[in-house]
Amino acid sequence: MAVTIKTAEEINKMRIAGRLAADVLDMIGEHVKIGVSTEELDTICHDYIVNAQQAIPAPLNYHGFPKSICTSVNHQVCHGIPGGKKLKNGDIINIDITVIKDGFHGDTSRMFIVGEGSILTRRLIDITRQAMWKGIEMVKPGVHIGDIGHAIQTLVESSGYSVVREYCGHGIGREFHEDPQILHYGTPGNGLTLQAGMCFTIEPMVNAGKRQIKLLPDKWTVVTKDRKPSAQWEHTLAVTEDGFEVFTLGAEERS
Repeated sequence: MAVTIKTAEEINKMRIAGRLAADVLDMIGEHVKIGVSTEELDTICHDYIVNAQQAIPAPLNYHGFPKSICTSVNHQVCHGIPGGKKLKNGDIINIDITVIKDGFHGDTSRMFIVGEGSILTRRLIDITRQAMWKGIEMVKPGVHIGDIGHAIQTLVESSGYSVVREYCGHGIGREFHEDPQILHYGTPGNGLTLQAGMCFTIEPMVNAGKRQIKLLPDKWTVVTKDRKPSAQWEHTLAVTEDGFEVFTLGAEERS
């Protein structure tokens, strides 16, 4: 699949879809609390996307995924399937939202702490967010994908954590997953050169322990092999003529 360069009209539709995805995360935050199940969070998000936003939850039935959002708790790295298990004090959870509006996708995820988190998990979450932004701030025409990955990897590993290598950011637009692939590790000067009009996600997955992961029998949920916690943040953005534009900023990031 070739990398698509988005037109001004397409980028405007990406802005709208991205804003809707961010709004879902802003909305769901107050519901992430002790005793709620991830299935309940899925229902709330599904109803909000379909009824309030008049949009489509992209994960639902995507290659057979059974729910409208992904909820990855504690040592779950990504693609956790919402279910009946209730959140407890100290849990950390990544909620990953992708909406389709007018044919275009907006994709973003955010970490939430249930009750009072530990110092270890709070630091993991903070470093992971910093790593995402370190990668985003590299983005401009002429930069290589390897430059982005190297910036993320350097920050993560210098903080004593590890970067998951099997999953990466991705191009996005009319398709949920397009080229290019955005690795969260790499060598400066390697990989595709960025051009204005490219749209993709940056979404590092960072483990408190070793980087090794495994896929559970449900064929979706990815966990750390050493069962240590993992965190992830994700934004969708475009390469502009002189930098980048993030489509999925939350209300706090826009203020």
